[in-house]
Amino acid sequence: MKAMEKAAFEVQNVFGTGAPNDAYTQYFVGHSFLNPLTDPKCGVFLANVTFEPGCRNNWHIHHASKGGGQILVCTAGEGWYQEEGKPAVSLTPGSVITIPPEVKHWHGAKADSWFSHIAIEVPGEDCRNEWCEPVTDEEYSKLQG
Repeated sequence: MKAMEKAAFEVQNVFGTGAPNDAYTQYFVGHSFLNPLTDPKCGVFLANVTFEPGCRNNWHIHHASKGGGQILVCTAGEGWYQEEGKPAVSLTPGSVITIPPEVKHWHGAKADSWFSHIAIEVPGEDCRNEWCEPVTDEEYSKLQG
């Protein structure tokens, strides 16, 4: 369900918005927020990532020599996920996206809705994230839905 007003969105966002995602500002268009749900030392890191309307992360790749990748569990609002060379996928609460390692992709909010997903880092060997170019306003404005 789309939510343009932050107060209405917060009712849906059961895992909480968290703090501004300042450490990764350079890899986002717009403002995002991060609420860690587990301690990274526990072996599996989960965080609720919240995007203001129109916010999206840059294209990026989760590299790993074995295992790795990411899982997104959409929890509130509406957003987008897109793999390079494929059409964007509309995300709503309950959508689950499995991102294998080595796949270039991006994700974020729709232009007219706040959006949250739980990001799960899949354990693996030699895991690292490569940040690439931003999703341009031109690319993003073509998305419908």
